[in-house]
This record gives sequence, structure tokens and C-alpha cells, in this order.
Amino acid sequence: MEVRLSNQLPDYPSFIAGIRRAPDRGYSLTPAQTETALKNALRYIPEELHETLAPEFMEELLTRGRIYGYRYRPQGDLKAKPIDQYKGNCLEGKAFQVMIDNNLCFDIALYPYELVTYGETGQVCQNWMQYRLIKQYLEILTNEQTLVIESGHPLGLFRSRPDAPRVIITNSMMVGMFDNQKDWHVAAQMGVANYGQMTAGGWMYIGPQGIVHGTFNTLLNAGRKKLGIPQDQDLRGHLFVSSGLGGMSGAQPKAAVIAGAASIIAEVDSSRIETRHSQGWVQYVTADKAEAFRMAQEAMQAKEPISVAYHGNIVDLLEYAEAQSVRIDLLSDQTSCHAVYEGGYCPAGISFAERTELLSHDQDKFCSLVDASLRRHFEVIRKLVGRGTYFFDYGNSFMKAIYDAGVTEISRNGVDEKDGFIWPSYVEDIMGPELFDYGYGPFRWVCLSGKHEDLVKTDHAAMDCIDPTRRGQDLDNYNWIRDAEKNRLVVGTQARILYQDAEGRLNIALRFNRMVRDGEVGPIMLGRDHHDVSGTDSPFRETSNIYDGSNVMADMAVQCFAGNAARGMSLVALHNGGGVGIGKAINGGFGMVLDGSGRVDEILRSAMIWDVMGGVARRSWARNANALSTSAAFNEKYDGGYHITLPFIPKEDLIQHIVRTSLKHKS
Repeated sequence: MEVRLSNQLPDYPSFIAGIRRAPDRGYSLTPAQTETALKNALRYIPEELHETLAPEFMEELLTRGRIYGYRYRPQGDLKAKPIDQYKGNCLEGKAFQVMIDNNLCFDIALYPYELVTYGETGQVCQNWMQYRLIKQYLEILTNEQTLVIESGHPLGLFRSRPDAPRVIITNSMMVGMFDNQKDWHVAAQMGVANYGQMTAGGWMYIGPQGIVHGTFNTLLNAGRKKLGIPQDQDLRGHLFVSSGLGGMSGAQPKAAVIAGAASIIAEVDSSRIETRHSQGWVQYVTADKAEAFRMAQEAMQAKEPISVAYHGNIVDLLEYAEAQSVRIDLLSDQTSCHAVYEGGYCPAGISFAERTELLSHDQDKFCSLVDASLRRHFEVIRKLVGRGTYFFDYGNSFMKAIYDAGVTEISRNGVDEKDGFIWPSYVEDIMGPELFDYGYGPFRWVCLSGKHEDLVKTDHAAMDCIDPTRRGQDLDNYNWIRDAEKNRLVVGTQARILYQDAEGRLNIALRFNRMVRDGEVGPIMLGRDHHDVSGTDSPFRETSNIYDGSNVMADMAVQCFAGNAARGMSLVALHNGGGVGIGKAINGGFGMVLDGSGRVDEILRSAMIWDVMGGVARRSWARNANALSTSAAFNEKYDGGYHITLPFIPKEDLIQHIVRTSLKHKS
């Protein structure tokens, strides 16, 4: 067995006009580092091709800031095919090929030619040589081997066993003293670091649908908590404003319409607007601020939902709203601020084309404009909040970017960012206490047959597993899956997102595996967003409602990854960065192929509960009230097989008295 690229030089692929291209990421290597980067890329290439490809790779590095190996990209659109059209020695090997191609197809990927799935920089792997080798490995992978992927590089196949993971992935796991954006940028240029985001490098992205249920939950619960909307009503008559129509942010207008709101989403890139408009994820498009608010106001008066894409900068839109005294009920932002200086945030005052030009030719000026725009953005939000708008950070590192731009008054403690910021993260205020602390999170599945009828059958089966009378969250989730087909959520292959707690996920997974066993549907890939109860440690997002000081610790995400590997999930992934940037989060996820076997049933019974309850246990230990009650009920129900350590809670007046008295004596 030999896995290597052919010594036949592939034809250089053509690039289809109108397909988005990543901007120049910037070249900043020393001559010695440049030599290493070139050698690193050429080690994938048979020696007889080095003289031909070395100049090509060097040109890519100088003009794109990366070596993508464009020559090795397959021609055309990499749409996911039905699983039986892929080569493979095991079902998992074929299933992962479906998922990779789905991540890179034109309908889904943000920059498909640069292997970027979403989030401005989130890649499946670093270059097309890695892609080709990974595909080769997956075609020969057996159920007694594990493929190891390190920052996009396929390290090799290693013997394991059928109940071990078939693929283990890590991305950009940098050593602490080098775990920062500057050193990561050098490593990425040298071809040794891949920014996996979350489900891009974990091969589990399912298009904007992957976040739409979470956005729906966030908006609906924000309305209930902040606007006084009853449990049985929606956001009709209320206005939501945000920005971003990319891979994840593109879910905002669809989620707002499903929640009943009037929404205006600003986006500077016309191609992203066109993508979401043509896919039916946003209803109307305008470059006129007054018209955008007029359409929204008319819909609000009629108590009808509407989504409007405003082609322009969010700062300009908000400054107009503030000047015209337009009331905005709910306000957020979903620009890619984890990559704020890499093009993820377009400064006010310049066009998207000018942004791309500055990234290539004057990065210092671009960074200065970003900082100035963030300061303006902060000021207008502060004015709107003062008038009654509820603003929440959507976990995109927006407030951290403002802080880093020199706006220290956004810090909650007035000293640093450790205690968060003056406005809440959506997890801190809404998703954490209302969903994560109970164990509800973004469960998802893909029907690998590619048949829409399989997806419809799984929707009905999942709905049958939900008791809508148990909690308000269950009623919301029941209604969501009931209406999923009507809401036309699929982009790419046949996939679904559904928030569920630990038992809900297990029950649905076992039901699906039985359906596969009985021949009702083809094989299914289970997974979840890394943005989940247990999957991510991120003090500015997933763990922002952890107040015991452990919000800066990454033990939970690492333990979740290790536990899923030990229990035999088909694929396990662990990444640095995610939606908030390098050094600001550790996140992990899984993929589980359902083949109908009893072996899979046993893995599900062990792994699905662990994957969720490890995070609930950590949140309970942090004294989160809903996690405490959930953990106590779990201990009672599963007595003998599981037990979560529960904290004792001291009285507040005792703690305050001891601290005040002791510090007074010390001084």
C-alpha cells in the first residue's frame, strides 16, 4: 500500500467567474521561513515535479499569503454525491467524503477555491494536496484503522479496532506562548497550521441551516426575556437588526422570519447578499437605508415577518437609525470579528472592493480603519442601548475586537476582559441559562443517501421522540422540527439541525439507527455544532455564563473530545480558535455514522449521554441554577451507573462578611 500524489502533473483548473475568492491573507515571512514554507508544500509533491511547481507555489505565497496548491483542485463544483457513489472499504470512509465535498461545494463554501467553508478563514484543510491525499486515505480506510489529521495534514493510517474512531482531527493546537494571532499567521503561511473554525475543519458543516435553529432560539428567548413576549407568541411587531450574510450569519434573516420578526441585516459584499437571496434565506434587498426601515415598519404594523438585506455598512445603518430616532428592539452583529484584521470586518467609509485592495496592498491602513470603525460602532450601539435597544454580542468576538481597538470602557470590570463586557453575550444572557444549562444544544444529522424522502422520514421520527409538554424548550423544538420542511432549510446535502438535550439526542439517535437497520432509510451521519453544551470552552461565548473563574479553562472541551474518542465516535475533532479567534477558545465535535448495527447502538448509549452531560456537570459545578437542577435529576434517574459531583452553596451574607472582615483586618 502506498498513498502519494501522482507524478503526472494535473492540468491547471479553470476558475468559474462569479465564485467568491479569498482575499490576499498577507505575506510576512522572513527569507528563511519562506524557504521552509516552500519545502513544506513540496514535500507532498513527487520530486520530478518540483521545478515546475516551486515557482507556482512561491507565486501563491507572495500574492495570496498561503500556498493553496490550486493545480491540485479538482475541476468544477464539489457537490456532495449519494454515499454509494464514493469509493471505500468501509461505510465511514465513504461518509466522510460526502461531508468534505458538502463543505466545499459552491452553494455552501464561502471561498471554495481556497477551501474556506465559512467564517472568513475556516478551512477543511490547508491546501488541495492535503485534500487529495485525505480522499485517497478515506478510499482505502478499513474498520480496523484510524486516519489521523493534524492541521489538515493526513499523518497516516494507524491500526485500531472497529469500536475506535475512524478519523481523529486536530487543528491549530498551538503551544501556549505561541498561541496568538501573529504567530498563528506565520504558521499558516508556512503550511503548518489550519484554522478549522468549528465544523469546517471537523467536516460537519451543513450550510447556514447549522446555526438557524440556535439563532431562532436566541431571538425568541430574547423577546421573552427582554420584550415581555409570552411563551405562546412570537416576535411579530418587533424589529431585529444585525449584520453579516455569510456562511453562519446568513441564517439570521431566515431565523428572524421563522420567529415572526421584522429584520434588517446589513452586508457589504453583494455576492453574499445574492447567494442568500437566491437561496431564499432573505426576502428583499435594498441599498437605501430609509427604504429598509420603511419596509420593516410596514411589516411590523401588519404583524407580518419580513427579512431585508441592506447592501451597505452596519455602522452607517445604525447611525441613520439613531439620527432618525428609529426604535430597534433587538440588535446584534455577526461579522467575522475573530478575523477582524483579515477581512472579517469591513470598516465604515470604504467599499468591499476597497477593503480587499487594502488587505493586499496596505494592511496597516486597513487595520487603522478597522479600529476607527469599531469605535464608531461602539458609540452608536451605546446610544441605541441608552434608548432601550437590547444589544447582545453573537459570539463573534465583536466586543473583544472593540476592546482590542482601544475602547477600554467596554470592559465590565474596568481593568481587563476576563470578566466580560458591559453588554452580554447571547450565551451569557440567553442560550447559556435557557438551553445549555439544561443540556439543549445543536444536534444535527445528514441523510447520506442524498434522498430527500429520507430526510422527511427522519424529521417525523425525531418529532415522535419529543414530548412537547415537558418543558417550554421541548415545545419550541417540537414546533421547529414539525415546520422544518415548510421552512425550506436545506442548502447542500440532505441535512437537519434540531436542538435537543442528552436524552432527546440519544432517543433520536437510537431511533434513526433502528430505521437504518430496518431499511426505512439509508445510512445517517450524526453530529453537532462544536458550539454546544460541552464542546467548547470560550470565555466570550460558550462559557460566558460561567462565573466561578473557570471560564478561562479548557478542560471541558478537551475532556469531551477525549471521552468521545474513548467511546468510539466515528470521527472526533479538537480545534483552537473557533468563532472567536486563535487563543480565545478550544472547541471540539464529533461525527457518528449510523449503519444499523448493534455495535453502533452500544456506542450511542455510552457516548451520546457523555457528550452532553459532561458539560452540564461542569456548569452545575459553576453553581448555575438550571444546570444544578438538571444534574440532580440526572443523578436520581441514573443512580448506580452515573453520578455527577454537586456543589454545596454557601450563604452570600456569610461570604461577604468573612471577606470584608478579613480584608479590613489585613489593611
